[in-house]
Amino acid sequence: MAPRLDPRRRGDRLSPRARVGAAPSAARGATAGRSTAGACRPAPSPSTVPCVTARRVGAFFDIDHTVLEINSGSRWIGYMWRTGQMGLLEVARAMKWLAQYRFGLLDYEAMATRVLAGYAGREVAPLADEIQRWFHDDVAWAICTEARARIERHREAGDMLVLLTSATQFLTRPVAEALEIEHMLCTRVEVDGGQFTGRYAAPACYGHGKVHHAEAFAAEHDVDLAASYFYSDSYSDLPMLERVGQPRVVNPDPRLRKLARTRGWSIETWTAPPRGSAKTTKVQHVGS
Repeated sequence: MAPRLDPRRRGDRLSPRARVGAAPSAARGATAGRSTAGACRPAPSPSTVPCVTARRVGAFFDIDHTVLEINSGSRWIGYMWRTGQMGLLEVARAMKWLAQYRFGLLDYEAMATRVLAGYAGREVAPLADEIQRWFHDDVAWAICTEARARIERHREAGDMLVLLTSATQFLTRPVAEALEIEHMLCTRVEVDGGQFTGRYAAPACYGHGKVHHAEAFAAEHDVDLAASYFYSDSYSDLPMLERVGQPRVVNPDPRLRKLARTRGWSIETWTAPPRGSAKTTKVQHVGS
């Protein structure tokens, strides 16, 4: 399974270079007809009428099978097999975890504990660089056309864009850079002196852990989750889908598809452009 390596803190922001155009201005929000954070409605009189502060609407996006048409974990397993970094037994175990994840049956905390223990003492920089190259060579093409369009729609509306994923920073960051999304909430791996400790900061950003991180982020950034959106493919994300006011089901796994039909949630199909297209080639060089 792709290592999910995140030494930075909750609600991490991209560098100023990477987030050009990512933070909507107050003017853009006003043009879109939605109040921006900290804006006050005009008071009818200058006396004692209190200022009403509008809260932000968030647009949270999962990554695998949502922003990406593919599962990045299976791609990483293939890469590790091709480069001789993973044996047959390890591949079989990783594929089992992927299947459990897809059907919402994975004990993510136990899996992460086991995987990360194997990275204890390893240098962060070489692996981070390897994952960055792998993303641009093997994954960036799979960003869905509909994901791009929906992100731009939320950006123009003045919504706060957030990647909310069980992945760690070294997968999340290149996705965020490619899409100019400023905020990322993901599983954080402990780093000490440029080396992995073999542990992660609990709770992992998975299942109820996504709600934990989203609520902390919302409190910090004055985001109204009851008015916010969450896009996901996975039944494991049900707690977060239920937490927001605008759940959006994309490319769902079988359990989530069945539940979405029961609850009357709309189901969307998002796909990536053909690999090697002009847009795909352009994305592969973002941030390189």
